[in-house]
Amino acid sequence: MFLQSLSLRKAGVFLFFYFLAFSLHVSARPATFLQDFRVTWADSHIRKIDGGRSIQLVLDQYSGCGFASKAKYLFGRVSMRIKLIPGDSAGTMNSDTDSVRDELDFEFLGNRTGQPYTVQTNVFAHGKDYHLYTIFWNHQHIVFYVDDVPIRVYKNNEARGIPFPKLQPMGVYSTLWEADDWATRGGLEKINWSRAPFYAYYKDFDIEGMPGSRTSNLCF
Repeated sequence: MFLQSLSLRKAGVFLFFYFLAFSLHVSARPATFLQDFRVTWADSHIRKIDGGRSIQLVLDQYSGCGFASKAKYLFGRVSMRIKLIPGDSAGTMNSDTDSVRDELDFEFLGNRTGQPYTVQTNVFAHGKDYHLYTIFWNHQHIVFYVDDVPIRVYKNNEARGIPFPKLQPMGVYSTLWEADDWATRGGLEKINWSRAPFYAYYKDFDIEGMPGSRTSNLCF
């Protein structure tokens, strides 16, 4: 959810959170959509709820949508509660990719009714309720959490010649879009547009960190 990408896939929907590097002194305050995020495309398909404390993303035959943080960061923690598309979500996906930038991803691949979402870290989750997705990033490691349970740890092994993202400030991005040419079972499952529109919900935005630059001091 944090860093470069978080993807949600349901009947071709991909959800992606992207967080660029961010140097910080911790600023642990609840974020709101209106304060901390901006719509990147299809404003008509992102609906603010409860004064911007939560939002609804919409995917239909005409468009998906996306949003991004206003600031970029170098190291820190980002979390959001997300409710994925319930029922038949095959062919949907949520994401935002860039071959030049670093990425830390949650990707949720949609499926047919009764089948679980596939999280790209090989964890399965259903779309009935909100779940808390978190990415923590510092100089030593990157940790992915689902409902406060660590599901993946990526350690800094630069000493072994393995690249680690630590120089480039990042932002938080999320998109919901049609991806049925590859998302579910390699594109075998297509979106059932008779069930459109598809909805994904976000709330409890939390960003801990200070917008920074490559020269900012490490505080995490």
